[in-house]
Amino acid sequence: MAISAAQVKALRDQTGLGMMDCKSALIETDGDMEKAVELLRKRGLADAEKRAHRTTAEGRVGSYIHPPGRVGVLLELNCETDFVAKNEEFGALLKDLCMQVAASRPMVVSRDQIAEDMIEREKDIYRAQVQDKPENIQEKIVESKLENFFKDNALLEQPFVKEPKKTVGDHIKALIAKLGENITVKRFVRYAVGEEA
Repeated sequence: MAISAAQVKALRDQTGLGMMDCKSALIETDGDMEKAVELLRKRGLADAEKRAHRTTAEGRVGSYIHPPGRVGVLLELNCETDFVAKNEEFGALLKDLCMQVAASRPMVVSRDQIAEDMIEREKDIYRAQVQDKPENIQEKIVESKLENFFKDNALLEQPFVKEPKKTVGDHIKALIAKLGENITVKRFVRYAVGEEA
C-alpha cells in the first residue's frame, strides 16, 4: 500500500514524531492511522523505559503561583543535557507539572518515597473498613484502596490534569520518547497560605 505525504503529515501533526518514524509506522499498519499512533506510542514508551537509568544532571527549576497568590510551587525537573533543558517543550512540561502540584497536592514524586510506616497505617485503616466483607476478598480490596492512595499522593501516578486518561508519568515518558533524553522530576515543594509545613 502506498502511503501519501498527507498521511505522514497528519500522523506527524498528531504525534510530533519524525517523518521517517511516522512513515514506517503507517507502512507497518497498512495506513491505519489509529494503529500507527498506537504502534508509535508503544515504541516510544519502550525507548523511554531504556532511557530511565541515564543520569539527569541538567534541567531547570520552575515556579507557579496560583491566583490570587495563596498557593505556590517550586519544582526541579532534570534532563541529560543543557540543550533539552532550554527546549520549549521541556519548559512547557515544567510549567504543567508545577500547575499539577498546585492543583492535585501530591505528597511525593513517586510511590517508593512514601514511608513504609505510613503505608502500613493506611493498610490498617483499610483492613478495619473491610472487616464485614468476606475474608477471601478483604486483602484484594485493601490492595485496591492502597493503589488509589498511591494515585492520590504520588505525582507520577496522578491523572495528568490536562489529559486525565494519562498519568503524569506517562505524559513524561511521551516527552522522553519525543526528545530522546531521560527526564526526571527531582523534587517539589508546595506552599499554601495557612498550611503547616
